[in-house]
Amino acid sequence: MVQTSNPHHNHETLVLKSAIYSRILLLTLIIFFRTLLSPYDTSASLNPPCLATTTTTTTTANDTHRSPIASAIENGIVWDSVYFVRAAECGYEYEQSYAFLPFLPLTISFLSPSTLFSFLPQRSLFALSAYVINNIAFVLAALYFYRVSVAILKDPEIALRATVLFCFNPASVFYSSIYSESLYAVLSLGGLYYFVSEKNNLSVLLLALSGCARSNGVLNAGYFCFQTMHRAYHALFQNKNVTIVFVGALRSACIFAPFVAFQAYGYYNMCVGRFPDEIRPWCKTRVPLLYNYIQSHYWGVGFLRYFQLKQLPNFLLASPILSLAFFSVVHYAKSRPQIFFSLGFDTTIKEKSRSVVSLSEDHSKFKVAGSVEKSSVRAEEHFNVRRRKNVIKDDVSNAPIESEPAAGQGYLSASVLPFVLHLGFMAGTAFLVMHVQVATRFLSASPPLYWFASYIMANPAKYHRWGYLVWAYSAGYILLGSLLFSNFYPFT
Repeated sequence: MVQTSNPHHNHETLVLKSAIYSRILLLTLIIFFRTLLSPYDTSASLNPPCLATTTTTTTTANDTHRSPIASAIENGIVWDSVYFVRAAECGYEYEQSYAFLPFLPLTISFLSPSTLFSFLPQRSLFALSAYVINNIAFVLAALYFYRVSVAILKDPEIALRATVLFCFNPASVFYSSIYSESLYAVLSLGGLYYFVSEKNNLSVLLLALSGCARSNGVLNAGYFCFQTMHRAYHALFQNKNVTIVFVGALRSACIFAPFVAFQAYGYYNMCVGRFPDEIRPWCKTRVPLLYNYIQSHYWGVGFLRYFQLKQLPNFLLASPILSLAFFSVVHYAKSRPQIFFSLGFDTTIKEKSRSVVSLSEDHSKFKVAGSVEKSSVRAEEHFNVRRRKNVIKDDVSNAPIESEPAAGQGYLSASVLPFVLHLGFMAGTAFLVMHVQVATRFLSASPPLYWFASYIMANPAKYHRWGYLVWAYSAGYILLGSLLFSNFYPFT
């Protein structure tokens, strides 16, 4: 008997290998460049005692007699890593430390095997644990990325190519360092996978935790808002009770809950029980949101506040990822204008039947039974009339094209729309509000970037060498990031 291999199983094996090999490459580059060059900032190993510590004997002894292994590990605590490790070791001591959400510090604290590495100081142990946790999390994130891509694109080959590109993305150095990118990626991508698999409770849990890892995790509630909007629309035309709106709102609120709870925790620690002269200005505002105040006060984040001539190099540093995001959104909008500008409402019945995001449960049941709702029929008739008019007017952009039968799958499918809208909002925020150089890692877990890149790589005759340019960009930033970031030089 001849046994045929499962292509999905083979692809997942390739994904796991690519993710593991990419982490080995990144860790090797980090160690190599750290050994080759002297760090720009030599304060990585400094660790004053915790404010709540009553005695400094243990800490001083550990700092004084650090082994070479401990010193090498602690030299990797650079940039934001300082805040994450400090929060794991000492809790949230200062106001600005609340900008770094607690999921990574809590994970480090709970999963650090102190009994196995008792020869290491606590700070070194936390740093080592963070490296292990984040690199394992990235491998799992890559696997979820592939599964989400297959579910949305319905093309395993393009999904595999996009996933491999994600494994070697331009922000790779952060996924193998003590940053929250890896945990955010595995939680958000895992949540999205269970979302498209209609396992909503598990999806809400993971997406809520993603909001506890990075603040932009709360934006993942937008997927449930998008789904609820479409399901409520169908329920309205069927003259049914629109309780789906309440369910969708509740799920979205659950995704916001961990982030809001952490803001309340910060308010309690920084504002409650303080003397009048100790109360910070943000405590007295109508909506005392600590995170916004920290970003504005300590890092100068705000609308157009980064648009200064001296920041031009940072805009150039972010220009590749922002350009890729821009063309990802624009190409989708130009190729599927009816779907994009109608927010998916002007979609054919055939594509709605394939969608994994916007269909109502009732619509799915009717589809299996061979029935179609009256509202969908009206939408289909309206869509066809408009198309015939476009043909008469010789409107080439809206008329059917040869490849349109395949529009139900791949990057131009209706299922991709909420992901494109999510990417567009995040890219606009990164460009107009944030420190723009952060866009490289801020957008690095957004699937449409890699789906679009994979899409143009699959059409070399049409897009010439753009695919090679994407790979060159990723390789260049992997090398540049490993060199600069690991040695405490500025990078994204």
